[in-house]
Amino acid sequence: MTACVFCKIVNGDIKVDVVFEDDNVLAFNDLSPQAPVHILIIPKRHISTLNELDDAELGGQLLQTAAKLAKQLGFADDGYRTVFNCNQHGGQSVYHLHLHLLAGRQMTWSAG
Repeated sequence: MTACVFCKIVNGDIKVDVVFEDDNVLAFNDLSPQAPVHILIIPKRHISTLNELDDAELGGQLLQTAAKLAKQLGFADDGYRTVFNCNQHGGQSVYHLHLHLLAGRQMTWSAG
């Protein structure tokens, strides 16, 4: 997917502040943070939306990466929020699966 901004990040064409990387997953600080900590966790393989995720192990890896980062960065005990947006009505703006990890303040609720 040459037009996908997250694929360009995975390929190193766009530089980001990487906080975690392994063979399957890349995590980096969001360029437009919505909380004091706002990390995006993406699969390195292009998957457009959560609807196309057919790999339970990879889905688990994304969530485990969020929990691992929360512990390593020291906000696991205070709490954090994880969010997958899916398609237009779900608020997805980049069509490469990504998990938002948000922390550093009290999260309020109004999902819409």
